[in-house]
Amino acid sequence: MASSNEATGQGPFNWRRTWALAVAIALHAFAFLLLVAPMAPPKTDQQKKERIVQVNFIEPPPPPPPPPPPPPEPPKQPPPKIIQQVQPPPTPPPPAPPPAVEEASTNPIPAPPPAPPAPPAPPADITASQDISYNSRIQPKYPPQAIRQRHEGTVTLMILVGVDGSPKDIKVETSSGYRELDQAAIETARKWRFNPNIRNGQKTEGYVRVPVNFNLNQL
Repeated sequence: MASSNEATGQGPFNWRRTWALAVAIALHAFAFLLLVAPMAPPKTDQQKKERIVQVNFIEPPPPPPPPPPPPPEPPKQPPPKIIQQVQPPPTPPPPAPPPAVEEASTNPIPAPPPAPPAPPAPPADITASQDISYNSRIQPKYPPQAIRQRHEGTVTLMILVGVDGSPKDIKVETSSGYRELDQAAIETARKWRFNPNIRNGQKTEGYVRVPVNFNLNQL
């Protein structure tokens, strides 16, 4: 064998180099097949599943119930018979009574009773007034200050007279223009007595208006 290899001019056979060369050729062939081979088509089963359209049939609603039958017509009644009432003849009016005859009575006719006496006239209403007989004794005193200053005038008082004739309230309705004259008139009026107001026969309170005159010529 050695002589044959030497005669051909080749070295000894190397297994490692042969295996490496075979592996390299196989890898290149596998890479070439990957480049040349087309991409794998999608799965047909999945495409078929996607294309399936489910159709659900919906049952139609039930028909509405039939309308109730119309009520039976009431039996026709015959028209009522018209009965004509026979009116009885009018009754004649009763005969008029005979006129009354007044018979002359032998008994004397009694005299009519005397008329009742007329009621007494109601008492007249009398308003309150001055008791002249009493007031004439009490005259207002002229104030000394008014005499010195020559003051004169008339004071009008509005006095409320009680049921006993005494003054209950005294007010100045019209002033004399001087305070001392007005005050002197009020002080004097408190001592007066009056005729009270009378209404329906009863004494009541009432107002009376009294003028009081102050004149220097009457001193």
